[in-house]
Amino acid sequence: MVIVGHQGVRVEPTIALPTDAEILAQLDRIRFSAEFEAPDRARKFLAYIIEETIAGRADRIKAYSIATVVFGRDSSFDAQTDPAVRIEAGRIRRALERYYLVAGRDDPIVIKIPKGAYVPTFERHVEAWTEAALGPPAVAGPNSSMERSWQPWIWVGIAAIAFALGGLAANALLQPASTAGDGSDMSGVRPNIPTLIVMPFEDLSASPQSAMIARGLADEVVGKIARFKEIVVVTREKPDDPREEIDGPAYALEGRVRLDGDRLRLGIRLLQRSDGSVVWANNYDESLETHKIIELQEKAAAAVATAVAQPYGVVFQANATRFTQAVPNDWQAYVCTLGYYGYRSNLNPQTHASVQDCLQRSTRQFPNYATAWALLSMTYIDELRFRYHLDRSSPVSLEHAIEAAARAVELDPQDVRALQAEMLALFFRGEVDAALAVGARAFAINPNDTELAGEYGFRLALSGQWRSGCELVSQTVERNPGPVGYFEAALAVCSYIEGDYAAAERWARLADLRANPIYRVILLAILGKLGKEDQALEEQKWLETNVPGFLKNIRQEVALRIRRPEDQRHFIEGLREAGVTIPEATRQR
Repeated sequence: MVIVGHQGVRVEPTIALPTDAEILAQLDRIRFSAEFEAPDRARKFLAYIIEETIAGRADRIKAYSIATVVFGRDSSFDAQTDPAVRIEAGRIRRALERYYLVAGRDDPIVIKIPKGAYVPTFERHVEAWTEAALGPPAVAGPNSSMERSWQPWIWVGIAAIAFALGGLAANALLQPASTAGDGSDMSGVRPNIPTLIVMPFEDLSASPQSAMIARGLADEVVGKIARFKEIVVVTREKPDDPREEIDGPAYALEGRVRLDGDRLRLGIRLLQRSDGSVVWANNYDESLETHKIIELQEKAAAAVATAVAQPYGVVFQANATRFTQAVPNDWQAYVCTLGYYGYRSNLNPQTHASVQDCLQRSTRQFPNYATAWALLSMTYIDELRFRYHLDRSSPVSLEHAIEAAARAVELDPQDVRALQAEMLALFFRGEVDAALAVGARAFAINPNDTELAGEYGFRLALSGQWRSGCELVSQTVERNPGPVGYFEAALAVCSYIEGDYAAAERWARLADLRANPIYRVILLAILGKLGKEDQALEEQKWLETNVPGFLKNIRQEVALRIRRPEDQRHFIEGLREAGVTIPEATRQR
């Protein structure tokens, strides 16, 4: 494979072989995908030959071993007269071909079973590999050089946007779609969203190595920011390109690379295009001795992309107060997305209603806007999981959430917000394995999106994978610069399941989502375990007053979220110790 790099230079990249962890992750994507059309025995067949191969026992993979280990045949099995293994292998090959044509077109790892053999082969998907700039995706962990830069007043601005959406929906957004902007039909157009121009990174050391690193870093940053679909990223080949007029908020990202012995410093700053003012700046320092160049570039680029482009990142912060006053008609849909994240800061049911109204209008005005469909789907899901509108005569069906998520994924299969909505819709429909498969796919597309990573981690935890899931949630709390009350409440659940009730209370108090019924239930169970009867009684009274009848069906509510029976019993135990009257579970006949 030949890659054409900067200035037409041809380079022969060395593509690393897939790791065992990457192969097993790909196996899970395939097995849990609805597009892998194979019976349970075929799925076990595939898992067996892959696990044996990566364990170094490929020489043992024969028709006889498959028949006896996977199919449960006895020692009399004869591959010459019994074609069962050959037939099943052919079925798996066809299922794999279909999977990679439909759901797995962009998966990073390709698994094949060559004809005439049962030992699988593993290779990197060429396009996915080159798109990732010749390296596997890296999760940017906490880094002292990329500290949080948010200020508390920023979230006042975002919350103000969320509360202002009620009036927005009642006025400009309730105009017919055909009157938007200049009066033209906007139904087939994507709404305006912020633009980020990434300039070539400046090489301050002027050496061949520093020039290579500067080019590679710029490419990596562009590639990783492009995975965030709530911002448009463009590049400029020359720093002195004319600054064309861009409607609405536009920013320029500049980088400077300096090598000093074995130390690398990347200086990053974000500029407001309209006046050249510096919105944000940071430095990233790394030792060239501790990482290979490509790994170093990926780590730095992941940290920059996460800081700049994620929800609540510096671009979102820069826009937090921009639209709190008059909103241009062609920016109203984007303001709805800002309002959604403002609502997420406290999960208030009153804010939820106005945000949902705004997103409904956005999807009518811009039916091809995938992000709006995804966020709308999640507002429907919130009605179910947070028990909003319990008093309404016709509650929103989960099917509305599923339909909106499906529309978002159809419009943009690479939009992780769309996949996040699909994951949640499947999870609350009870299709847990399918939900986790979608979450894994979204996480593979953009592991630097902390909103997605935290929600996927919480789904893993609630499904019984507490250690790995809660670790992802913990990383989200560390890396997300915005309000993280929802994820702090998730960590309260993680600590509760571990039996560390004191830590669970600390996380719950830190989250402080006082208007949210589920938050109150979590805190109630924790207080029960801690024996804090008076405080538990206060929480119970709040629930009875604000969501009457909710605790009567608490077993079903817990089972909707926590999937393993033993974990359900543990949580119910805390509620009972808090004084909640809970009937014994009905035994199934």
